[in-house]
Amino acid sequence: MSEHLAAATRRRAEQTRARAREAVRQLDHDGTPITYTSVARAAGVSRALLYRDPELRDTISKLRQHATSAPRRPAAQRMSQASRDEILANLRSEITTLREENRALRARLAGVLGEQRAGT
Repeated sequence: MSEHLAAATRRRAEQTRARAREAVRQLDHDGTPITYTSVARAAGVSRALLYRDPELRDTISKLRQHATSAPRRPAAQRMSQASRDEILANLRSEITTLREENRALRARLAGVLGEQRAGT
């Protein structure tokens, strides 16, 4: 009987830690400041659990170190410099293509209008 209680206790403890890990992931994804209080509230666990668990404590501490006074941007809105550079290059290329297309259309329009004027 005590084996069943011990197994149930282990399962419950692992489920609690899993909720806390998920809360950290979700708060980080949403750009919400990561604190022991915010994680405990989001996961429905005690702050003591977060301080006692080395993995959770390290994760929260690392994310807190990256926090600044400015609000965090959600993970979906954060990107690397390489991604920014690639997007910028693609946008510049698209602008060049559109400018060339505009020039060609203007020249074509001028030709059609000139033909119409000459024909009238």
